[in-house]
Amino acid sequence: MTLKRTVGILLFNEVEVLDFAGPFEVFSLAENAASASDDKHFKVITIAEHQATISARNGLQVIPDYSFANHPDIDVLIVPGGYGAEKTEIYNKVVINWIITQASLAELTLSVCTGALLLAKAGLLAGKPATTHWMDLDNLASYPDIDVISHTRFVDASDDTGNIITSAGISAGIHASLYCIEKLIDSETMRATAHRMEFDID
Repeated sequence: MTLKRTVGILLFNEVEVLDFAGPFEVFSLAENAASASDDKHFKVITIAEHQATISARNGLQVIPDYSFANHPDIDVLIVPGGYGAEKTEIYNKVVINWIITQASLAELTLSVCTGALLLAKAGLLAGKPATTHWMDLDNLASYPDIDVISHTRFVDASDDTGNIITSAGISAGIHASLYCIEKLIDSETMRATAHRMEFDID
């Protein structure tokens, strides 16, 4: 039986749908190919400040599994983006402080799209390379001491202070999540997951 890591995906109103749904799909599908049974590597959960229905972009309604007050420990933190990230949650001190705490405890933190702005606001990208959606690269560059990288799908800024990965916009979160599978498990599992999703990793 594979020892499961818990992946916690942050949700908030006006979150970009594929920003959280892409990583949800990738981490949910990753399994031990050598096992004859359903042997998943990850347990994927969604977390919001309050355990109430979230209205994602374009009206999709999502009910988070947990709130900040009752979620289990998480090993992988996913911070998606969208209008709600850059226009609302970036000013929400409760959310920013929660991200700071969870990133300090998690084995790996991944932001998707403008979720990088929440990491920047939290001070987690200072002194590191990072990327985000092409429309928000200048916004990310407005934060001090971030080496903003353009024309890339994702940036791995892992160092001795922790594992932080930022991805470009929306669909790039799938590519970055597959990279995280390779980083945490192995390339065989990553490629098997990509193949199952019919995602061209190359």
